Amino acid sequence: MSDPAPTVRDVLASAVAAVGGQERPGQVAMAEAVTAAMESGQHLLVQAGTGTGKSLGYLVPALLHRDRVVVATATLALQHQLVERDIPALVAAAADVLHTDATYAVLKGRSNYACLHRVREGVPDDQGTLVDLPEGSLGAEVVALREWVEEQASDGGSGERDHAPRHTDRVWRQVSVSHRECLGASKCPFGTECFAERARDKAARSQLVVTNHSLLAIDAIEGVPMIPDYDVVVIDEAHELTARVTQAATDELSPGEVERVARRSQRHVDSEADDLGDAGEALRDAIDGAPGGRLEAVPADLADALVLVRDAARALVSAFPKDTGDDAGVTQAKGWAQDLFKTAERMAAGSEYDVLWVAERELKRGGNQLCVAPLEVAGPLRDKLLAEKTVVFTSATLKLGGDFATVAGSLGLPREAEGGSWQGVDVGSPFDYAQQSILYVAKHLPQPGRDGLQAAQLDEIVGLIDAAEGRTLGLFSSRRAAEAAAEAVRERLPHLTTLCQGDAQLPELSRQFVEDPHTNLFGTLSLWQGLDVPGDTCQLVLIDRIPFPRPDDPLMSARQRAADKAGANGFMSVAATHAALLLAQGAGRLIRTTSDKGVVAVLDPRLVTARYGGFLRASLPPMWMTTDPEVVRKALARLASTTAG
Repeated sequence: MSDPAPTVRDVLASAVAAVGGQERPGQVAMAEAVTAAMESGQHLLVQAGTGTGKSLGYLVPALLHRDRVVVATATLALQHQLVERDIPALVAAAADVLHTDATYAVLKGRSNYACLHRVREGVPDDQGTLVDLPEGSLGAEVVALREWVEEQASDGGSGERDHAPRHTDRVWRQVSVSHRECLGASKCPFGTECFAERARDKAARSQLVVTNHSLLAIDAIEGVPMIPDYDVVVIDEAHELTARVTQAATDELSPGEVERVARRSQRHVDSEADDLGDAGEALRDAIDGAPGGRLEAVPADLADALVLVRDAARALVSAFPKDTGDDAGVTQAKGWAQDLFKTAERMAAGSEYDVLWVAERELKRGGNQLCVAPLEVAGPLRDKLLAEKTVVFTSATLKLGGDFATVAGSLGLPREAEGGSWQGVDVGSPFDYAQQSILYVAKHLPQPGRDGLQAAQLDEIVGLIDAAEGRTLGLFSSRRAAEAAAEAVRERLPHLTTLCQGDAQLPELSRQFVEDPHTNLFGTLSLWQGLDVPGDTCQLVLIDRIPFPRPDDPLMSARQRAADKAGANGFMSVAATHAALLLAQGAGRLIRTTSDKGVVAVLDPRLVTARYGGFLRASLPPMWMTTDPEVVRKALARLASTTAG
């Protein structure tokens, strides 16, 4: 008689015991909810607070599921954690219970893998000629990276960028290709050794495939086959999904890019390349004459220039041979032309479902360019992903304003779970936020203005940091505000070390922040979302203002207006939702373990005085709240006095 199949509780218990952990009720509840969703096909939203151990909460059900499961993350950091640490530990721990070797693989976009053809045959220059090495110091860096690539090839390595020696984006482009530039495994002389193809083959043989939000979007929404067929997808860091899908579906077009494609095609297709170059000049003139920001009505000369570029790019693509064979120069020049045509065609079409704007850039960075992005991604997610697959969304931040409705709507689910189409589960957190943390709102301060930090805010920042004796993570609405605050604190509290975004790379800044408790680290809110500094290092998180999107943000303002037009409250569904997510992520930097204590200080009185304040506060962890500056300074001073160092 065969042994009974292991249950999710059995495997979870084995895994937790193997790593010396203890059973967490939230983790068990999550694993059982995920298992039920996978079996029933019902979509699931799981809010799992920091410290729940949510990765095991979905990895265990994924390994037990009958069909392939995909796990998609927003950040490379989490992807790395899953593949290098969590999954190997789980597979080893659960081997005796599973009675089989679980298989897993990581899958990234092609440009994340080194290309052996590019390493061994050279890189096309601006004229499309294959050049062995670029000139100067760049050449030396490329040589070092090529040596690493060859070692990877001979040792059976993955050729992944994450594992490569330190390098810049520019150097990596010398050893990698996009999917358009790739010759294809059947035509490439190195196809049997190809790192990207080997990764795809391994994924096709694996039960569990780890990828990222962008690749998932390209596969599911754009219909470009990137991931082997699967039954269920678990989307971790799901609060980031709409932004990542939007990013993956955003296209850019600059006159410089048009001219580069024309130059690179010149030696292969002469007259058509000249025509594209002329169209690029027309585009440059039209963009220079267009206003910056969103283009609700496209100026006639810009519309004409887009048509010229579209038609010239189409003619150029047609002039290339249908089968480019194994000529990398021709294949890559044609790929660039195809990409250009696709973008120009989209922009010229002027779809009501797209937002078009002029992004203003300095001349040394190529000058102004056109950008186009989808007005919303809920529809494509609903029609292309949710209609085809079972989806589990999970994050520490899925309930905004106290419920799942807002996030569910943005992901393409009905705002209310009518008909049982989805279920929302909050498995809680092991932290006692009311005992461990204080939410301080500086109600007495003036409302933030457009001219940066005011004297009263700077005084408040200095007073709070002085009481905390450092140990402060400052999250600011702009780089300028972070720098102004850093300057004030350095001047008035010179005995403390104050670091600011831009002083060094993030890993170095994080290291210094952790090593010396009498240190402050200032930066923009978006930069520090992934920062994890448990313990005494961080006892005060400062947020200078409610992080609403900029009023002149072309995409956010278009989405807000579209929501108003549809009868919804555009401000609440777009601006307040955006702010709530960022506030929750920022506040989440404070409490990372059950022994952490501290204060989240928001220097924006609107959090308690404005009508929307209740929605924002309900999106934060349930901290004890005060508006009394004396109470909070005394609490910080007590904490500082009981902390060693």
